[in-house]
Amino acid sequence: MNAAIPKVLTIAGSDPAGGAGIQADLKTMGALGAYGMSAVTALTAQSTRGVTGVHAVPADFVRLQLDTLLADIAPDATKIGMLATAELADAVGEYLPALRHTVLDPVMVATSGDRLLDADAMDAVRRLCARAELITPNLLEAAALLGRAPAADLDELCLQAELLLAAGARRVLLKGGHLDAGATDVYADADCTVPLPGRRVHTRNTHGTGCTLSSAIAALRAQRDSWIAAVRDAKTYLTGALEHADCLAVGGGHGPVHHYFALWPNRPEGEGTKRRMDEESG
Repeated sequence: MNAAIPKVLTIAGSDPAGGAGIQADLKTMGALGAYGMSAVTALTAQSTRGVTGVHAVPADFVRLQLDTLLADIAPDATKIGMLATAELADAVGEYLPALRHTVLDPVMVATSGDRLLDADAMDAVRRLCARAELITPNLLEAAALLGRAPAADLDELCLQAELLLAAGARRVLLKGGHLDAGATDVYADADCTVPLPGRRVHTRNTHGTGCTLSSAIAALRAQRDSWIAAVRDAKTYLTGALEHADCLAVGGGHGPVHHYFALWPNRPEGEGTKRRMDEESG
C-alpha cells in the first residue's frame, strides 16, 4: 500500500490574483508533493499592482472552519499567514497545541508596501510568535516585532534572529532578501545560529515570495526529518520559482513567482532546478 500523502494546512488570507495568500500556499504545497487544505482568515481586494481592501473573516467563522476540518483530518504540518486583527490572532492561537509543525509567517506588510495588519494586532502576533514552532519574518517584520531599526548587515541579522529567540520564539528564519549584500537568510534555534546563503534573482516578479517560502517549509517539514533540512530545500524551491517568474507574464505590476516551474509541460527550463533540489536533499 502506498504511503499516505502529507497533508498540510494553511490558515491565511485570500489573494484573488493568485500569487500570494492561500492561493500561493496551495500551489506551493501541491508542487512539493503535499495535499493542501485551507482555512481563510481574510478576503483581500488586490492584484499585482497592490492591495485596495481587506475584509477580515469573523473569528467565530474561522473557528468553525478549523473545528470542522480538524474533526475529520489531522494536518501533518500547518502554515499560518495573514491574521488581520488581534481577535483572529488569538483565535488561531487556541489551536496551536493541537497542530504539528507550525510555521508562522507574521505578515504585516505586503511586498508592494501595503500594510496588511492593523496596529492593535501587533501584540497578539507577538504572543503567537512564542507559540509557533518556526517563525519566518522579513527584515521589516523582525524590526517591528523587536522595536528596532531593520537589520542593515549580516551581523545585525544574526543578532535580531537571536533576539527573537530571547523574546520567546522557538525557531526563527529571518529573511535577508532585502539586504544589499545578497539573499542570505539566518536560521536560529536553541542550538545554533546559521546563515543560509542564497542567490539573488533579478526579477520584479516577486509577488507572494513570503507566502511561498513559509508554505514550502511547512510542506517539506512534513516530508523531512529536521527543520533545517526543510528550510534549505524550501529556499532552493523559492529560488527556482523566482528564476522562472518572468515567463508567466501575469499582471502589470509585481507578478507572481512560478510555483509550477518544475512541473508544467513544455517548461524544460525548470528541470535544472528540480535536479538541484533532488541533489541537495539527497
